[in-house]
Amino acid sequence: MINMQQLLSTATAVRCSGRRSAVGVGGAPLRHGPASGGRVAHVALLLAAVLIAVCGFGWTEGYLDDRQPVYLEAKIGSYVILDCPVDFPQDEPIPYVLHWNKDNKPVFTLYDGVLNAYETFIGRVTLLNNDILYGKASLNLTSIRESDNGWYECKVIFPNRVPNKRNNGTWFHISVLGGTLLRIPPVNQTVLEGDPAFFHCVVQNPETMFVEWYKDNVSLLEYYDLAHRSMMGPDGSLTINPTQMSDLGFFTCEVRNSANDTQSASAYLNVQYKAKVVYAPKEVYIPFGESAVLNCHFRSNPPLKNLRWEKDGFLFDPYNVQGVFYNRNGSLQFDKVDDSHAGRYSCTPYNDLGTDGPSPIINVIVQRPPFFTIKPKLVYVTKMGGTVQMHCDARDRDGYHIPQITWIKKDGSLLPYGRFSVNGGNITIEDIVESDRGIYGCQATNEAATVTADAEIMIENVSPRAPYNLTGNSTDTSITIRWAPGYIRQYLEYIIWYRLAEAPEWRTLKVNDKHVLEATITNLQPAREYEFMVLCQDNYGDGMFSKAFRYFTKPTEFEQPENGLQDALLQFSQIGSPRNFYVRKEQDNFVARWEPPELGLDQLRYYILRWWIEPQHKLHGSAETSETHYILEQLDEDEMYTIQVFALSTTNYTSGSNEYELYVYPYRRVKVMTVSGVLILLFCLAVISTLLYMKRKRIRQLREAENMKI
Repeated sequence: MINMQQLLSTATAVRCSGRRSAVGVGGAPLRHGPASGGRVAHVALLLAAVLIAVCGFGWTEGYLDDRQPVYLEAKIGSYVILDCPVDFPQDEPIPYVLHWNKDNKPVFTLYDGVLNAYETFIGRVTLLNNDILYGKASLNLTSIRESDNGWYECKVIFPNRVPNKRNNGTWFHISVLGGTLLRIPPVNQTVLEGDPAFFHCVVQNPETMFVEWYKDNVSLLEYYDLAHRSMMGPDGSLTINPTQMSDLGFFTCEVRNSANDTQSASAYLNVQYKAKVVYAPKEVYIPFGESAVLNCHFRSNPPLKNLRWEKDGFLFDPYNVQGVFYNRNGSLQFDKVDDSHAGRYSCTPYNDLGTDGPSPIINVIVQRPPFFTIKPKLVYVTKMGGTVQMHCDARDRDGYHIPQITWIKKDGSLLPYGRFSVNGGNITIEDIVESDRGIYGCQATNEAATVTADAEIMIENVSPRAPYNLTGNSTDTSITIRWAPGYIRQYLEYIIWYRLAEAPEWRTLKVNDKHVLEATITNLQPAREYEFMVLCQDNYGDGMFSKAFRYFTKPTEFEQPENGLQDALLQFSQIGSPRNFYVRKEQDNFVARWEPPELGLDQLRYYILRWWIEPQHKLHGSAETSETHYILEQLDEDEMYTIQVFALSTTNYTSGSNEYELYVYPYRRVKVMTVSGVLILLFCLAVISTLLYMKRKRIRQLREAENMKI
């Protein structure tokens, strides 16, 4: 049964909160549902009587409370935002007190600017009073655990106003999901370096569940030092003792049961420490007459607040020294170095926790940068296979040191392996190839600075080979041109030149993507013939134009010829390219074969076969045929050929097939050499046989002579 004391406390809470929604016993909203009989009616009447007795006419306000509860769901280890706006009188912000309760127990309070969290909510709640997306009394609850399930109430009180309550506050109900493995997830931690850090990871059944910890998604076991400073409790929780500044990061506990089901939750470890210097060189050289930076290498958490420099044992304030400034990271910026900037420096960083002490002494030495006594020429012009020698030498301005001299290629590529040598400051590059072209740098380096002198190697008569094998496709207002690259280099670009076949002036279109071997020219006239050429160029200038290529745009669907039969034939004068062109050796001859074009076969006059000698690309032969094969009888041995077949229409329009490269093996030369070798071998055998025969005959004669003497 519900006793009177409980009803009185409930009624008092209703009166003091000033809300206008129906509430249940214990502060939770009543669930509306079907009536459960006379007992419910009696309880309602009894509660109403108590409210009237305690609150008087305030009952009307409490009963009409229109705050609707908000139902939220959250997984273990995640977070929820409880959005609670504040309704200020006359919309003017005034001081207020905030209470967040869970099941009539305080969770979070804000009073006189002081935030307080209670019990298991410490470190897990944050007030979002400065977030424009949420109300000023909104709460962010992180690292959700099973015990967070239940009813929450937001209450706002104005202590300096009568009455001190308005229609503020909201009811929330949080349903915690996915609590089958993990009961209490880890919570974000902030500790001082050297202090222990503790992360919860309480599982439902430690006897049947396995826990593994990760730092920044890497198993904790892979951090050798951190693993030796960590200990996992029987319930899966993790203790790190002592902590180091390198431990800062996300820690994740992953729970796995015997059925291989997993659940994980993460928390952030923030390790704070005094600002400390982590590295300080014994000597730093800065270049005379140039700008320089003197760095202080430190670590700081919380962030750096101040950084103090000392020079020769005295405070060094850049604001009082002309030409010296502070950078944002605390380093010293020397605008123009002179001899007065030399000295013994030290830096001391500070944050909110203090400082770990000054850096060791940094001896700053003003050094004159090197200068060139011999500079390489600006341009070296050579030929393929040639040799280039570039001269370079440098000295320090004080004359006491000889700087180190090195050569680099300014585009970042390596010097040609095995083909260059360096003698002193001079470099020699042999057997020049096309990739050696470019800008080189001679670098002279001492402790203070590095200076560079540039030189360029240019190669005569090396330009990109013209694109070839142009093909096309068209609509009534556009033509798409495709081509094969004549030469493959890293930096190539293509420019399309086009015009009406009878027009005197050319137009150009640059292909923006260097790796695309096609371009579409738009805004063309229907049923007109256009002429195209493709120009290939690299970083060093223009290359060569492709052969001129002509192609028609298609007529529009409703276009009618205006000039009689000639214009009518013009619309259908195109012809496609021969297909699947190849060359094979059959018996003792090379035979070229292809398939007829798919487009305009009825307009075919004949085929034209042409072949060029490479790499000169010199036309070596040409033939005409109406067949789809041809025997090539005029090919020289030991030569590389490019072969192509063209379809010629009755309107003298040509369309080329794919190009085919063929190397003619020197069969006759090999045959002659083989026959000659065999004849020479037979001759040698004959000579050897004759000599053996004569030797045996001579031996026989000597033996007969000896027998006669006996």
